[in-house]
Amino acid sequence: MGDAFIVAIDFGTAYSGYAFLINGTDPFVPIWGREEGLTTPKTPTCILFDENEKFMKFGYEAKREYTKGNEKAKNTLLFENFKMELYGKKLNKDLMITAITGKKMRALKVITESLRYLKDHALNYIAENTTGRTFIASDFTWVLTVPAIWDASAKQFMRKAATEAGIVRESQSDKLVITLEPEAASIWCKQLPSDGFADENSTKATLQQQPGTRYIVVDCGGGTIDIMVHEVLDGGVLKELHKASGNGLGGENVNKMFKCFLKDIFSDDLWNEYETTYPSELQTLMYNFSVLKCVDDDVAISCPFNLGALAQKRQPMENYFKTAQGVFWDEGLIKISKEKLRSFFDESLTGITKSLRDILKKDLSIEYLLLVGGYASSKILRTHITKQFSSDQCKVLCPLLAQQAILKGAVMFGRNPAIVASRKSPFTYGIEVSRDFDASKHKAEKKYSNEEGGPPSSARCYFCECEREMDNSPPDAKSVNVPL
Repeated sequence: MGDAFIVAIDFGTAYSGYAFLINGTDPFVPIWGREEGLTTPKTPTCILFDENEKFMKFGYEAKREYTKGNEKAKNTLLFENFKMELYGKKLNKDLMITAITGKKMRALKVITESLRYLKDHALNYIAENTTGRTFIASDFTWVLTVPAIWDASAKQFMRKAATEAGIVRESQSDKLVITLEPEAASIWCKQLPSDGFADENSTKATLQQQPGTRYIVVDCGGGTIDIMVHEVLDGGVLKELHKASGNGLGGENVNKMFKCFLKDIFSDDLWNEYETTYPSELQTLMYNFSVLKCVDDDVAISCPFNLGALAQKRQPMENYFKTAQGVFWDEGLIKISKEKLRSFFDESLTGITKSLRDILKKDLSIEYLLLVGGYASSKILRTHITKQFSSDQCKVLCPLLAQQAILKGAVMFGRNPAIVASRKSPFTYGIEVSRDFDASKHKAEKKYSNEEGGPPSSARCYFCECEREMDNSPPDAKSVNVPL
C-alpha cells in the first residue's frame, strides 16, 4: 500500500499546497481560492491564531478573516512569509517569530499548525473524492519539500514539526520523506514532452530520453532562489553535478522593493503609520501587486482608501508624485511605468544572475536552464534570464505549470526515491590537507610547526577558514558523490 498512496506537501514562503497519488500515474493538485473567485494550485502561506494562540484559519481563509478589520481580528496573530525566519539560522524549539501585529509565538508551533492544516485538508479532500474506504495519515507516504540551501538543522526542524502535526509517528519515520525543492522540480520537468514548456524544447524527445543531458534547475520561490545542476543518466535517473546553491532573493524581495518605493513616495512616518494602523488593507494592496508582478508593461494599482486618507490630511495627492520618476497619480490610481516596475526586480535579478554565472563559469557543459516556482511566472524574470543566458550554450525553458512542478515532482520522488542516483556532499573530506603557511593569506593562530620543529618556512595553515573561503573546499580534497 505504502508506495501506492503518496501525499507531497510544498510548504512555501508565499504559497503552500499539496499533491497526491492514489494508485495512479499522474499526481493530482487540488485547486484553491474559489471563494475568492480564484483558481490557484496553492494557497497563501498565512496562518491566523486567536489571542490565546489557538489555531483559527490558514491560507485564503486566514487572509479573509484578518482583513475584516473588526475588533476580533485586531486581537489575532497573523503570520505570513514566516518560512524565511528559518533561512540562515541554527534552529531550535524555542525560536520565536513575529506576527504582523508585533506579537511573538514559537516558530515550531506556527509551522506545526500549518502542516497539521495541510495534512487534514489533504485527508479530507481525498475522502470526499474517493468512495469505498476511509484514509488515515499512516496509509500514506508523506513527502515534505525543503529549500536545497537550508542547512541540516532547518530540515530536522521541519521533520519535528511534521511529527508533532501528526503526519507521521516517530516509530514510522520512514513514512516521511524529505526532498529538495529544485530536485523535485527536476524530476517532474525531465519527463515533460516538448509542448510541456512555455518555449518548446528543440527536440521532441523528453530530457530523460537523452542520457548525458545536463541542465540547471532554478527554483524561483517567494523567499529563496534554489539552484541545482543535474545530468540525466541511462534509465532517466539523475546525478547531481554541483552542490546546491542560491540566495534569499526570491519574489518577496520584489515586494519589499515596492514597499520601499511607496515609503519614498509618501514619507517614512506616514507609511509607518499606515502599515501599523491598517495592516489588513496593506494585505490587499500587496496581493494586488503580486498580480502585477507577472506582467512586463505599464501598470496601475488602486490607492487604498486609508492610505489616501492619511496622505491627503497633509497635502493634495498630486503633490506626492510631482518629483517621482516613472510614476504619477491619476484619479485614485497609482500608475507605474514599465521601466519603474522593472526596477523593483533589480536586486533579485542581479543576485540570480550572479549565482548562475558562478556555476556556468565552471564549464559543466550545461544545455538547458529550467525556471520553476511561482516567481518564474513573472515575465520580467523570464525575459531577463533569457537575455542573459540564451547567448551561451543554454536554452532557457519554463514549464507551463511552473508553480506545480515541485509538488508533482515530489510525489514522483516519494514513489521512487532511487530516481536520484547520487548527490554532491555539502562537505568535503581529505587527508594531509595542510598547506605552507603564508602570512599574507593565513591567520597566525592557525599556524603550526612539523614534528621536527622545523623553521617558520615549513609551518602550515591547517584547515584555515580564509583558505577555504577562497576555493570553497578544504585544500587538496575533492567533492564526492554520495550514493543514496
